[in-house]
Amino acid sequence: MTSLHTHATINQDGWLTTAIHRLSPNCDQRPLDTAIDLLVIHNISLPPGEFGGYWIDALFLNQLDATAHPFFMTIATLRVSAHVLIRRDGELIQYVPFSQRAWHAGVSNFQGRERCNDYSVGIELEGTDTIAFTAPQYQALADCTHLLSQVYPAITVDRIVGHSDIAPGRKTDPGPCFDWKYYRDLLK
Repeated sequence: MTSLHTHATINQDGWLTTAIHRLSPNCDQRPLDTAIDLLVIHNISLPPGEFGGYWIDALFLNQLDATAHPFFMTIATLRVSAHVLIRRDGELIQYVPFSQRAWHAGVSNFQGRERCNDYSVGIELEGTDTIAFTAPQYQALADCTHLLSQVYPAITVDRIVGHSDIAPGRKTDPGPCFDWKYYRDLLK
């Protein structure tokens, strides 16, 4: 691996050693004997189309002020999380250890298997469907993917999907601006 994350590992508790850790209450134990074998890529920006700030943290930590922005009134009561958020500059924030179930996929299905949260890792990229992601984000995502595939070898390239792939018609992320070829080339 190359990049700022060259010394990253995943510790025995399921935390990335180079990430900022902010434990979300929106997680729980995976079903017993469930293999982690899927990576789901999402995008998020709060307020929509705006980057930076505390709002994504606030959402994942159940601290979102519904009065701070009109859009927040529609999502402030949601109880959601992701394992990792990758900011525009490539900074990694981890909310849920990989060993636990993050609440990122919702109603979902992969190859006939429902409840993708049970067996997947969810990574959010700070972004939108309509704005290109940054090179540092792709590099951080590739680095994280390499680490995940070492710890969870069932996460192979053909088991990396977008949220739209497991919740078609309901979700569109990571969206048309996500460059799958560029990302996959970084995984080689």
